[in-house]
Amino acid sequence: DSAVAPMETAPQLATPSCSAPSHPPAGEDDFQFILCERCRQESPNLKLLTCLHTLCLSCLSENKPIGQCPVCRTAIPEANGIPAMDNLLFTNLQNRLSIYKKLRGSDGPSCCRCRKEVAAVWCSECEEFLCPKCFEDHQWFFKKRNHEARRVEELRAESAHQFLEDTRKPSNIFCSRPGHADQDHISSIYCQKCEKALCCSCALLDSHHAPFCELRSESQRRQEELGSMQRELRRRRSSFEATYTVLQEEASRLEEAQREMRELIRQRVEQLVGLIRREEEELLGLVEARQEQGRRELARELQGVEGVLRRMEAGERLVEKMRLYATEQEVMDMQPFIKSSLQELQRLQPLAAKDQTWPRNFAECRGRLQAL
Repeated sequence: DSAVAPMETAPQLATPSCSAPSHPPAGEDDFQFILCERCRQESPNLKLLTCLHTLCLSCLSENKPIGQCPVCRTAIPEANGIPAMDNLLFTNLQNRLSIYKKLRGSDGPSCCRCRKEVAAVWCSECEEFLCPKCFEDHQWFFKKRNHEARRVEELRAESAHQFLEDTRKPSNIFCSRPGHADQDHISSIYCQKCEKALCCSCALLDSHHAPFCELRSESQRRQEELGSMQRELRRRRSSFEATYTVLQEEASRLEEAQREMRELIRQRVEQLVGLIRREEEELLGLVEARQEQGRRELARELQGVEGVLRRMEAGERLVEKMRLYATEQEVMDMQPFIKSSLQELQRLQPLAAKDQTWPRNFAECRGRLQAL
């Protein structure tokens, strides 16, 4: 091999099978589905839950005490709350989109090998950007392998959808037997009995494996099986959507009924408050009237009692003065008159509490207040 002449230095680049993109140009929101559905961040550790939601390892670690999917509240069957299934599709899409972002950068990608020159070629097999010199060395090293390489200018002109479509290539599946996961044991055979991929050696030498089929046909069958299940889910989804719509309408009706009842309660309470306010005004007016009436009656009674007390005081004082200073002639002349006045005072009696006519306990007001 050392004597073999170097390959032609001009890059032999692949041409895309379709020049026009099959998808419209992608915006940033077109690939939000590859992010963690809780923190909405890219992560190299995306896990696929049994409820088919995708979360990163950080969110699942924070969610472990709950043991439920934070999106749909479905229980996570694993005891530690972290599923074993990696979402390889989303992780690989993140890697390929990161390559596309490098392509679309203002300065363009640099060579992945020399780190100095601007890349001119992308090798999809090695997943490396190469400058012309490094691509020449790459072609020499892999002269016995058909590595597909494309110009960076062509890739920059593509949309993200077209780039992902063009860079999608079948991955090598290795034999499932321990110790056979290398390039020498690439599998193309599928054992339908043990449901594993096998290399030719294992398929020929191990009699326990049968029947066989082509691995590609098995992959296609699984894709078709998923497609059939998707169609069935779409059919069943319509019934769930109808139920969801009915429940939403019921929730709307419940909300409207609550709003109407709240408004009715508010109106009725306002009416009751108005009635109570009017009754309050009437009761306060009645209390004021009864108080004014009682005040006048009490004033009249006080005036009468005060007059009696003054008459008694005057009588006592007059009798005392006559005893001290009156002559016999004055006693004989004035005694009958004074006696008559004193007898009249003696006949007077103070009114008992039960005979007093003013309202003392506002009984009528208390009765109306109790009824209210």
